Amino acid sequence: MNVKILLLASPRCHAFRVGLYRLNNSQCRVCRNSRAYATQDLSGRLPTSSRKQITVTNDDGRVHWKELTVKEKVARTTQQTFNFGIILTGLVMTGGCAYFLYTEVISTDSKTVQFNRAVDRIRSDSRVKEALGSDHKIRAFGEPTWNRWARARPIASNRYKDSQGTEHFMMHFNAEGSSRRGIVNLHTFKAPGAEWEYKYLALDVKGQPRIYLENSDFTPRKDTSRINFLGMQLRK
Repeated sequence: MNVKILLLASPRCHAFRVGLYRLNNSQCRVCRNSRAYATQDLSGRLPTSSRKQITVTNDDGRVHWKELTVKEKVARTTQQTFNFGIILTGLVMTGGCAYFLYTEVISTDSKTVQFNRAVDRIRSDSRVKEALGSDHKIRAFGEPTWNRWARARPIASNRYKDSQGTEHFMMHFNAEGSSRRGIVNLHTFKAPGAEWEYKYLALDVKGQPRIYLENSDFTPRKDTSRINFLGMQLRK
């Protein structure tokens, strides 16, 4: 017991106690830092100083909104607004393309449907085959353009509605056979609630009389104002 007291009272023992105290303090700091680091890992959050600042170009949405600074919140809002604008623009363009395809190609009122129906009538008519030549299939096309590489030639047409609400459609295009070329003119009309009817469909070939495939001005219409009863014509 006396030996221990002498050792503790000696200067060397004092230096030993100071070294031991410092060692204990350093170990405590390491433990505190380790516990703080473990707490951050378990919570899933990182201090703002240890992560990259959020900008418009590098934001991937992983950092929670509450952890963002005011500047970073502005950057995220700008990015999301821009993305929404792109999506909205794509939807508008898709809807516009769908509307164009329906009105110009699919709908019965479209110019393409009117053109195809007239071409089918011309190719099946024997007088047209005789006038243009029937060695091969008759070709129909639109107006010539300055660009010789353009494959789709525009077709001249006009659409209007009269004072009675009847819709009118007029068109002309070229038709070419093995020997000659002609111009097809057509005029169709559609009354409210009715189907399209031809006012006229004609082919003009240079040096030949006009060939009418449809002509409502010379087509006799059935008189519905009279009733035939026992051989007598009775008016309604």
